[in-house]
Amino acid sequence: MSNKNSTIEMISWNVNGLRACRKKTFDEFVAKKNPDLLCLQEVKLNSEVIPDDDFGYAFRHYHLAEKKGYSGTAIFSKTKPLSIREDFPDGKHIGEGRTITFEFEGFFLVNVYVPNSKGHLSRLPHRYDSWDPDLKDYLIELRQSKPVVLCGDLNVAHREIDLANPKTNRKSAGFTDEEREGFSNLLAEGFIDTYRHLHPEKTGAYSWWSYRAGARARNVGWRIDYFVVSDCLASSIRDAYILPEVEGSDHCPVGLSLTHA
Repeated sequence: MSNKNSTIEMISWNVNGLRACRKKTFDEFVAKKNPDLLCLQEVKLNSEVIPDDDFGYAFRHYHLAEKKGYSGTAIFSKTKPLSIREDFPDGKHIGEGRTITFEFEGFFLVNVYVPNSKGHLSRLPHRYDSWDPDLKDYLIELRQSKPVVLCGDLNVAHREIDLANPKTNRKSAGFTDEEREGFSNLLAEGFIDTYRHLHPEKTGAYSWWSYRAGARARNVGWRIDYFVVSDCLASSIRDAYILPEVEGSDHCPVGLSLTHA
């Protein structure tokens, strides 16, 4: 992962159940796209049903929730990481399989599945008071030694441009003032939303659609899946993109091409 001036291709995808997604488009998509790093969220696996297939990757790591069929993350890499860690170093937020960090020579890759605040906002205090600040502090800590690439389902549409119906969703999970503030606080610490960095005013760019009311066909969606990087990597961003044509989940994959100088 340290070849001079090489481009690293990364994909992040909330698959909403890896077994279900594999019955649809997953295997074909991964074989065709063949990214250097593949990060998954909401794999919904337990230890007895982890796929034997490595999908062509030399290194893989699953971090599963204690509750069967819930949450969970995974990273697949063509290059051996220097280290792998699960969750945050202080022992907070364990048990739900939400965070994996791969360390490479030039950067840390942090794959996260941020908790949903729920329809009645029951987990919003947890998000605002604990999870979001702890994630920010963890990324700042990592950045002290090398740049950071954060990816995953962050469960927040940051700005009104990031969802189809902002006016009617002001108090909905994923677009509350508190969640948006948490993301703003992260960016204010010197991190970049790579997609908006390259496409600051692009509308209709979403990564999640409700299964209800034909939302995806009508592109009534939300952009809640991200690649966020340390601002020192700004000049290394070659492309940041969304792949809405790739089905198989209620989310679509998002990608980042990063030149590693």
